[in-house]
Amino acid sequence: MHATNAGASRTRQVVAAVIGNALEWYDFIVYGFLASIVARQFFPSDDDYASLLMALATFGVGFFMRPVGGVLLGMYADRKGRKAAMQLIIRLMTLSIAMIAFAPNYLAIGMGAPMLIVVARMLQGFATGGEYASATAFLVESAPAHRKGLYGSWQLVGQCLAVFSGASMVALVTHLCSPEALDAWGWRIPFVFGLLIGPVGLWIRKQMQEPEEFLEARKQAKDQAPSLWQVLRTHRRALLVSMGLASGATVSFYVVLVNMPTFAHKSLGLPLDQVLLVQMLAVGLMTVVIPFSGALSDRIGRRPVLMAFTLGFFLMVYPLHLWVAAAPSVERLLVMQLALCSMIGGFYGPAPTALAEQFPVAVRSTGVSVAYNVAVMLFGGFAPLIVTWLTKVLNTPVAPSFYVLFACVLTLLGTYCLKEAVRPRAPAVIELGVKP
Repeated sequence: MHATNAGASRTRQVVAAVIGNALEWYDFIVYGFLASIVARQFFPSDDDYASLLMALATFGVGFFMRPVGGVLLGMYADRKGRKAAMQLIIRLMTLSIAMIAFAPNYLAIGMGAPMLIVVARMLQGFATGGEYASATAFLVESAPAHRKGLYGSWQLVGQCLAVFSGASMVALVTHLCSPEALDAWGWRIPFVFGLLIGPVGLWIRKQMQEPEEFLEARKQAKDQAPSLWQVLRTHRRALLVSMGLASGATVSFYVVLVNMPTFAHKSLGLPLDQVLLVQMLAVGLMTVVIPFSGALSDRIGRRPVLMAFTLGFFLMVYPLHLWVAAAPSVERLLVMQLALCSMIGGFYGPAPTALAEQFPVAVRSTGVSVAYNVAVMLFGGFAPLIVTWLTKVLNTPVAPSFYVLFACVLTLLGTYCLKEAVRPRAPAVIELGVKP
């Protein structure tokens, strides 16, 4: 009976973290999908390319706040608890999405319009900066010792649900609205829908309980979490390894998942609604792969799984981009996205737990926040801007693959150097309804 109750409690913890995480990332992702429309509404220009670059730069501006939010919210999570930090993040994100959903456009208030978008994006970046580390630490610390890879993988399942739901909502609005209506008011609908993040997210996260592993670590440390300087000085190797791991993950996320609809529509001339449907199918496959690869890493280790899927992705990305660019079609795009997303899903499964295991519990949220968000700021946040610029400068639609290949090399180096945690043997009991 005790095992059954413990299993049910862990399941509730996972569901609460994943749903809240999906709602959190939904609003952040929708901006990327609607970048071309936001560009026309808030950054008008005689040159569509310049207008799009401004909107994508604003997408990147939010990432300057990621390390700031990551550090402050990470330290808050290490001191006050994972639950408290995740509830605060929900409130901040709700405010930022409301600012975007109801912001008057450039024609209405002039320069005040883009300024509102920039402020909202910075607030989004601050809030999202703390989300990854807080949710990852919460899931890993809530897991049985032999299931940490599986539990950590659900963090990225939440992000995939955000991409899937964001793509679904944007595709629906794009399909139902005329181009004029979409530009006038239809683009706001996905953001207004995202305001559900407030009451739903807060209610869900209110049901959470702090992980026992975290409470024990805080008790042993007598509630005195190390300072940021101590983390930077004592865990330099862990920070560098984690940044390497995160670089490929964040670049692949923003290039292959977030920017691909805009890229395929603008550069390849494919219909936006059909491109979004392709993206939904690819993300659906990736969502299925993630927990399986996370569970596999519990059996054979994080490094072999991360290395195998990163190498597979590295070998596929350029030939597939070349193949699609040679004769752009929705069918070819679908094949490319399914292949790439299956590799990304295989890497994503063990990645959150591998990052968390580089740091002790007492500084885990701070350490993961610093490494992940610095990598995201340097390599991921401006990825859509960089690949759009590369495509224009190099005059080739395969330019995005060059940037992805560069990030993959960093990830392979980080994977080679990561510290493998000791994997305990699975107990001879049935837990969470699945045999170990």
